[in-house]
Amino acid sequence: MAVNLPETPSGALGDPGVQEVEDTRHTSGAAGASDAPGVTDAPGGRAEARRRAGGPRGRKARRSARRPRPWWIELPAMVVIGLVVALLIKTCLFQVFTIPSGSMENTLRVGDRVGVNKLAPLTGWKPEPGQPVVFKDPGNWLPPQPVDSNPFTNAVSSVLSFVGLVPPKDDNYLVKRVIATGGETVQCTGTTLTVDGKKVDEPYLHPGDDSCAGLDFGPVKVPAGYIWVEGDHRSDSADSRYHRQGPGGGAVPVDNVVGPVSAVVWPLNHFDWFGWTGR
Repeated sequence: MAVNLPETPSGALGDPGVQEVEDTRHTSGAAGASDAPGVTDAPGGRAEARRRAGGPRGRKARRSARRPRPWWIELPAMVVIGLVVALLIKTCLFQVFTIPSGSMENTLRVGDRVGVNKLAPLTGWKPEPGQPVVFKDPGNWLPPQPVDSNPFTNAVSSVLSFVGLVPPKDDNYLVKRVIATGGETVQCTGTTLTVDGKKVDEPYLHPGDDSCAGLDFGPVKVPAGYIWVEGDHRSDSADSRYHRQGPGGGAVPVDNVVGPVSAVVWPLNHFDWFGWTGR
């Protein structure tokens, strides 16, 4: 007698073949989830790690990194950076000097602040006739400068002078115009100034002055490495003409020259630009 056994439903748990297929599919799906489009990562995968990193703690860390520093930290830092920049400018680019007398009028007036190009000597520039230059006192051209008796203001002015924000504290610098350079012969007779026998045209002279202003001298041969300087206000300038008995015979060592006067920077109503080399 034939017995009809009940059929096992397709896909039932008891069917070994089906179980094997499902296991294979589950395994392959988990292994390839990160590569297949539209399939999310399994728990503990890279996507979940990224989500955890971007959670509240991650956002808080990013906000902390972007938080500005307190003003009591930023302000001193900005002051220090400003002083360093000013020092670099003073050392390598421009330095400000104050005109103390009328010896260069009307080109430069009393109280004018002039910008001196300190980069020019570093790039091979040498003083040439006609250029106004600032130079360190070669020896007793200026009287001793007064000393500030207030320790606090003296210290502050020393610092500001050192970084170049104010004119040099000792102020033992002069400004004159180059008339002749090393090896040239300068002479003045009557109203005529000559260099190597050629008359010098001087349109910059103070109104009412002539080239000699009543003081004849020469001929004087300027030593090598020196310059002969005179003021534009010829009758009110104690320049090379008045120091012929001193070192260099009145001439100034080129090594004492700070640089050419490039501009009047203050006051603004007297602003003037003389060019990179003071021409």
